[in-house]
Amino acid sequence: MIFGEIPLKDALGAILAHSTHTANLKLKKGHVLNEADLEQLREAGVTHVIAARLQDADLEENEAAKRITAALRWSCVQAGPASTGRVNCYAETAGLFMVDADLINAINAVDPSVTIATLKAFDRVEQQQMVATIKIIPFAVPVSVIDRIAELARGRTAFGVRGFAGSRIGLIQTTLPSIKPTVLDKTRRVIEARIAANHGVVTSELRPPHASKPLAEAIRKLQNANDFVVVFGASAVVDQDDIVPAAIREAGGDVSHIGMPVDPGNLLILGELDEKPLIGAPGCARSPKENGFDWVLDRLMANVPVTKADIVGMGVGGLLMEIPTRPQPRDPRPLAARPDVAIALLAAGQSTRMMGPNKLLATFDDVPLIRRSAQTAIEAGGRPVVAVLGHMAEECSAALDGLNVVIALNKDYASGLASSLQTAIRNVPSSSDGVMMLLADMPALSPTDLQAMISRFQSAGGQSVVRATFEGKRGNPVILPRILFNEVFSLAGDVGARHLIERGDIPVIDVELGEAAALDVDTPDMLHRAGGTITEPIR
Repeated sequence: MIFGEIPLKDALGAILAHSTHTANLKLKKGHVLNEADLEQLREAGVTHVIAARLQDADLEENEAAKRITAALRWSCVQAGPASTGRVNCYAETAGLFMVDADLINAINAVDPSVTIATLKAFDRVEQQQMVATIKIIPFAVPVSVIDRIAELARGRTAFGVRGFAGSRIGLIQTTLPSIKPTVLDKTRRVIEARIAANHGVVTSELRPPHASKPLAEAIRKLQNANDFVVVFGASAVVDQDDIVPAAIREAGGDVSHIGMPVDPGNLLILGELDEKPLIGAPGCARSPKENGFDWVLDRLMANVPVTKADIVGMGVGGLLMEIPTRPQPRDPRPLAARPDVAIALLAAGQSTRMMGPNKLLATFDDVPLIRRSAQTAIEAGGRPVVAVLGHMAEECSAALDGLNVVIALNKDYASGLASSLQTAIRNVPSSSDGVMMLLADMPALSPTDLQAMISRFQSAGGQSVVRATFEGKRGNPVILPRILFNEVFSLAGDVGARHLIERGDIPVIDVELGEAAALDVDTPDMLHRAGGTITEPIR
């Protein structure tokens, strides 16, 4: 290919390297110049163009891309049309992307004019998702380059998609008195969602006691009727003879490997019974967040075998997230000797159940409720106290006049609680190790109550969720550690941080505060019974 500045008299059939505009003519990059183009360019006073001319041994970019596409072998992938030297390839089904990395690397090393970019091996893909793109960089490529690539590709499958097989999966969760049924119910919901996303189904569930014999019986019962079984132990595996691996062997199966170099996901168990896989799931798989369990589950559901060698090879790229519960956290941010806690006073709601008045402006002993709550937060030692305002922000701000609080305006307050949590996080200083989310309509809470929660947070090193309870039931307020701050921005609508707290990968400390943790004033009757006075008329 000849490239450079070409006199207009020699430019017939040349390929424009850059878009060219005159008063009456617009030609795009890659346009092949014809006689009419040349005439108009002459009339516009153009004498030269930057263009490429093909030689006999060259293939035009689209033709080169088509030939490479034809030379490659793949499965469950569909190629799109060639355009501007590019062919995009799309998954024909949902599944896992498989790729011969050595072949792709070898093709990319032939000549810089030809490139192939793909997803990573074992990436999960949806139907019609782009998985690879073939791109010719210049306007033309020598035929010899295409021939060398075709020779490399001969007899090899470059890439493909292993479709999900519609797996039938049995679920077992062992039980101990300390494990609440709600935790097991939540785990089932999380696992069902994972499996449904991979076009599979949880067929049945058993909840035997956390002992090897009943667990072995449960494994034998479910293994025959399913493609494989997933086991959640009530306690973490600490030895190869612990309950879950011992039960797999007692059921007649083999334990291939315990542990994996993926974090979170270290405590996964890989086993086999009757030539079917068995997974002992790590505790982190109770959470919907990605962990090592997903990597194994996805492969098995696409009928991709998983061996001990596969598990061992997952370490590079296996550091997925930081977990604060390890005895030696790796986070470079040192643990504070006395972690600071900000208090976010959530006061942006519309008081819809009050039928008109804003409950936060109702008075208790002649003090507006919002001011009373702010004073409680200040006396408890919030550093700082951030008042998140929205509905009737001007009136609420006036009620806080003279108090040492930071005013944070939530313009999106009508969308629900999540937006107020996010506004709070945005206004918490970087020095804060946690933030207490304090509802402004809880008049029975005292500074002593809040101080008790802050003290528990500090004694735990600022690395745990601290939650108020009433007779063992969850209540408010709640302290979120800094490690959860970013995840608050995944929430939407009128929801709080409950699912972030209960997913299982952050320790939760419950502090019993009595009825104060459950008493809010959502209606006029509740407000009156709590000792408040409505100063605005009910409409």
